[in-house]
Amino acid sequence: MKAISVLSTAALVAVSFFSTSAARADNKGLDLPGDFSANVALTTDYVFRGISQSNEEPTIQGGIDWSESTTGLYLGLWGSGVDFNDASAEFDFYGGISGSKDAISWDLGAIYYHYPGSADDLNYDFWELAAAAGYDFGVLQTSLSLNYSPDYFGASGDAYYLAAYVTAPLPYDLTASGHVAHQWISDNAAFGTPDYTDWSLGLGYTFKGFDLGLTYHDTDLNEPGECADGCSGRVVFTISKAF
Repeated sequence: MKAISVLSTAALVAVSFFSTSAARADNKGLDLPGDFSANVALTTDYVFRGISQSNEEPTIQGGIDWSESTTGLYLGLWGSGVDFNDASAEFDFYGGISGSKDAISWDLGAIYYHYPGSADDLNYDFWELAAAAGYDFGVLQTSLSLNYSPDYFGASGDAYYLAAYVTAPLPYDLTASGHVAHQWISDNAAFGTPDYTDWSLGLGYTFKGFDLGLTYHDTDLNEPGECADGCSGRVVFTISKAF
């Protein structure tokens, strides 16, 4: 991983943290609506939809969020180090509206993925519309989501990502999680892989305010025939903190 990846993302984390602190202080004086929060994480690999974005190397991640409980509106900024040909950082800008009724929850939003420093002709930047619905069974929580981009990463055209998630509490304050999803891409040659399925299984634990996660990620892509690198099975450890 390039050193600048860590530095640029660490800068984002620092800005996020101090901005959140200042926003909370301003809220007390100005009585602004909504609440601010921030998060920071260190992970052994940034995996996005089953494929490594950091060349299977550790990186720092962090973000800041604003939400308003009455309307369900939310906005956020999240960043991570990446290791691409012409980019060392990713910044995601997102917003939407969410709500819940009894055991049912829902979310509608949009995400813009930005890779500063990348050449325009690489067409790394893209945006998505996202919709999700969940149900809490008590013993486990489930959700189904669909993301759509009219011009996916690398100018690969229309893309759909359909995913199902499940989480469940375990003894000793552990949490189990898993997901299975499928990525459809119009221009597979431009993206660099055929359409594919990815999945994960993980365990989570909170210790002294830090969230610890150990997750196995995999896809049905073959290296190096269908994927140049970073799409085979691997275990990722993440430690994060919310403020």
